[in-house]
Order: sequence, then C-alpha cells, then structure tokens
Amino acid sequence: MDLDCELILPCRNEARALPALLARVPVGMRVVVVDNGSTDGTADVARSLGASVTVEDRPGYGGAVRAGVRAATSEYVAVMDGDGSLDPAELPALLADVATGRATLSVGRRRPVARGVFPWHARLFNHVATRWIGRRTGLHLGDIPSVRVCRRKDLLHLDVQDLHFGYPVEVLVRAHRAGWRIVEHEVSYHPRAEGTTSKVSGSFVGSARAARDLVKALP
Repeated sequence: MDLDCELILPCRNEARALPALLARVPVGMRVVVVDNGSTDGTADVARSLGASVTVEDRPGYGGAVRAGVRAATSEYVAVMDGDGSLDPAELPALLADVATGRATLSVGRRRPVARGVFPWHARLFNHVATRWIGRRTGLHLGDIPSVRVCRRKDLLHLDVQDLHFGYPVEVLVRAHRAGWRIVEHEVSYHPRAEGTTSKVSGSFVGSARAARDLVKALP
C-alpha cells in the first residue's frame, strides 16, 4: 500500500534508542523526530539516520506531538514513543485501518513481551484511567495508547489543547465525541532502550503526574 504517512517521534534524550528504532520503520514511511529539550545529541543522531528534525523547546509531550503534526506534510500521521519500547514495523496494520475507512483513528493496545516491562504502578494507572474514561464518555479501550494513526487534517481539526501527558486522553475523548471510529490493535511492548529513562511509566511519580494531566485533559 502507499505509505503517504509520517511517523512522529516526540523525543527527549532518546539518542541511544533511535538507531534500532528507525531501522524498523517501514520502507516509504518518513520520520519526524521532535527534539523536546534533549541534551544527548538526539537531533544530530536523528538527522544522521535520515529523519527530519523539528525542535520544540517548551517541555511537554503534547506540545512535542503538536509540533510534529504541524511539521508533517503527509496525508496520514502516526505517533509513537521514541524510547524503543514499540515496534514501527507494526504500523502498517494500523495505517491500513484508516486508509481503508475501517477506522478514523487506529490505536495500539500494549502487550508486554517480557515480565517487568509494564511496571505495576503504570498498569494500575492505565487500568484506572481507561475505566474512568469509559464511565465519563462511554469509550471503552484496553489502554491509553502510545501508538496512534489517523489523517493529519483530522487530527488538526480536533484542536487538542493539552501540551503535557494528558494529550493522548484528550485526543481519545475529542475523537469519540466527534463520532470517529476508533479501532484498537494489540502491539508489542518491549523494554525501552538501554540508557533512556521513562518520563511516565518509569516511576510512581511519573505515573501520578500523568494521572494529574489526565484529569485536566478531559474536555
């Protein structure tokens, strides 16, 4: 299929993850790395591997994703964490859902490939968050997705406002309320690249901050 799609990778100090991650990007899919305040040469590594680089100096996951979406030019965009925990080789199945009209938004439900990949506090946060969203909106999913694929213009029209870790939740809620067809795919969840640090699932504090942003993100 035609891969008129750009993969957006919001990155903060992910230089050590990028070589293996970008090597698994499907042929024909372009990559936009959004450097969100890295101090480890992330931008230089990304450019050396053929990715486009956009700089977003203001810290925040949502702001980095928004900068990447604005910088992209393809019909479709895919968003994935840049820490090496997810496999871009699995993106074509999600893209096919959107391109064929089966979905307006295709998202990934993480399936850990080894014990310890998904810490207890992150699983607890994820369970509580998805249950709460379901009660508030009627949207029932198994995960707060770290992988999302949709048409670029559709995502821009959602006008998502959250610039931090509540961004994925606001995308889901706004998309559901806009009548989008949302399809969930199981995706492999690997240990993040050695030498990188999780901003959310790596600690209880990170998960708590994400929960705070989730509450703020529900429009």
